[in-house]
Amino acid sequence: MDIRPLDDALSASPQIALQDLAAVAAQGFRSVISNRPDGEEPDQPSAAEFRQAAEAVGLAFAHVPVVGGAISDADVAAFRRTLDALPRPVFGFCRTGTRTTTLWALARAADEADRLIQRAQAVGYDLSALRPRLEGAR
Repeated sequence: MDIRPLDDALSASPQIALQDLAAVAAQGFRSVISNRPDGEEPDQPSAAEFRQAAEAVGLAFAHVPVVGGAISDADVAAFRRTLDALPRPVFGFCRTGTRTTTLWALARAADEADRLIQRAQAVGYDLSALRPRLEGAR
């Protein structure tokens, strides 16, 4: 697994397999949030399958599916509410981790945009194109 900590509450990762959830729990995560819509790829496990597997190893599970490049303010609000409600720390994933990281940055847009962009960059995600949206969200 490629786990990239974004802050104390959330780490992002590319797509994982159902059997990876035991390792996620063993690493101290208390919740999992999936930002990938069901059926994006034919061999991708469904959110229902992830929920069942997560709960079987003691993890809370939430599904906030978003389409990359089309994340709306409503998506950001749903992610923020969900993240705030989940037991922490939270393990978030999508196909590459970029959607989870984008949602995190937009949900935390009240923070300084530079700090968010630099933190994402430090773990390998380039969110510089989000600067105008981050700065406009304050």
